Amino acid sequence: MTSPTSLALVTGAPGWLGTRLVETLLNGLPDVPALAGPSGDRRVRCLVLRGSDVAELKKLGDRVQIVEGDLSDANSVGQFVADAEGATLFHSAGVIHPTRGTKQLFEVNTEGTRALVEAARASKVRRMVHVSSNSPIGTNPSKAHVFDESSPYNPYMGYGKSKMLGEQLVRAANGDGFETVVIRPPWFYGPGQPPRQALFFTMIKDGKAPIVGPGDNRRSMAYVDNICQGLLLCERVEQARGQVYWIADRRPYPMTEIIDTIERVLERDFQVKVAHERMRLPGFASGVAWLVDTMLQSLGLYHQKIHVLSEMNKTIACSIAKAERELGYDPKVDLEEGMRRSIRWMLDHGQSI
Repeated sequence: MTSPTSLALVTGAPGWLGTRLVETLLNGLPDVPALAGPSGDRRVRCLVLRGSDVAELKKLGDRVQIVEGDLSDANSVGQFVADAEGATLFHSAGVIHPTRGTKQLFEVNTEGTRALVEAARASKVRRMVHVSSNSPIGTNPSKAHVFDESSPYNPYMGYGKSKMLGEQLVRAANGDGFETVVIRPPWFYGPGQPPRQALFFTMIKDGKAPIVGPGDNRRSMAYVDNICQGLLLCERVEQARGQVYWIADRRPYPMTEIIDTIERVLERDFQVKVAHERMRLPGFASGVAWLVDTMLQSLGLYHQKIHVLSEMNKTIACSIAKAERELGYDPKVDLEEGMRRSIRWMLDHGQSI
């Protein structure tokens, strides 16, 4: 392993993954002994969308520098990467659920990534670790199938295509002194989660969690600290340059297991009364949602609930074998412990379930 650089650049803060990454860059990752120690001399510079709440970042101290701007603004991107020769760039910013139609996906996930790559190369950043997604690879052809790094691109809707194009830009930029690594985390969860994740817990408590079809379709998930472990390793492991890695929890989970686990944690650890019911929908409900979603996105429109429903009966499962073998990736937090920490964070921050 190589030593971490003195300067790290982070996009995507104060989002939940970006903020947690900044914390681990400064203070280490407690669950992973090799990465547990704090980095006393490390500085982190964050590109933060104008108007964002930066209170959590400021709590981390004066080693965090905030540059306001966005990926579509060449001046702010230039300021972000200025005097960053030899630094590591962690690019976790992206749009998942656009508020201005599907055009926004490509403006940020593709063209924003292009601008960042060009600026980083010009500033002689050493290595860029890019957070992609499962969506460029699509959905598994069967419930037993798992994706690995040789699986072909088959992007799911506009988001998948925008992330695929961004990923391809990053991979093509590797070389001539500029190193790139791509990670593909699937559905991730953990403390700091946005309201849409909190709503999922509430729906489960109230017996309204949607199960489309029999519920045996499998989903790979990634606890936020497991993702951060993968990111830190991608910076430090020399062999990672030019590579792509799936980063997730150790195994995929059937949808029924995900919901059963959350119910169990709510009741046993937090004494929350759970209805133990499901909102069961026939398998074709996701098929209908897929047709509507496809039509809307062809018109440049986006509806979050329809899009999510279109995926609910699908298997999206991956293998982490390459990351284990080459990076030494060892996800420490499983679904039950991750959900326990997620719910505790919600309650500690005054959120109700």
